[in-house]
Amino acid sequence: MSGPLPKPAALRQRRNKAPTRAVLTGAVKVRVPSLPKDQHWHSLTEQWWADIWASPMAGEYLAVDVHGLLRLAVLIDRFWLSPSTKLSTEIRHGQAAYGLSPLSRRRLEWIIERVEDKKPRPRPRPKSLESDPRHVLELLK
Repeated sequence: MSGPLPKPAALRQRRNKAPTRAVLTGAVKVRVPSLPKDQHWHSLTEQWWADIWASPMAGEYLAVDVHGLLRLAVLIDRFWLSPSTKLSTEIRHGQAAYGLSPLSRRRLEWIIERVEDKKPRPRPRPKSLESDPRHVLELLK
């Protein structure tokens, strides 16, 4: 007596891919939401806001994420006006929720694509033609 037939290969594959996995590129253009005008913002808060929306992570944020990022901006603004460990802790947790730290990006499996300068490497020149064994091949032409 034999047992049940094995499952089809498509059903036997592991399905534990993270739904948040993404390769982030800096080339994504997003509309930068403005900070509310009814408040005077610290210059470092404004710089932080600009950095977020210029980062590769900006392409992953949805419209509903802007509200949470605005709350985080308020905390950061308060921190620059009067620093405290409680505010620092809240900011750290808020940044982790939006993938703004290296550890949280790793948890979300966000990989930032790095584009290296693609300059062709110069070929090493032989010290002299006599010491180059390929010199013999030139004589055969």
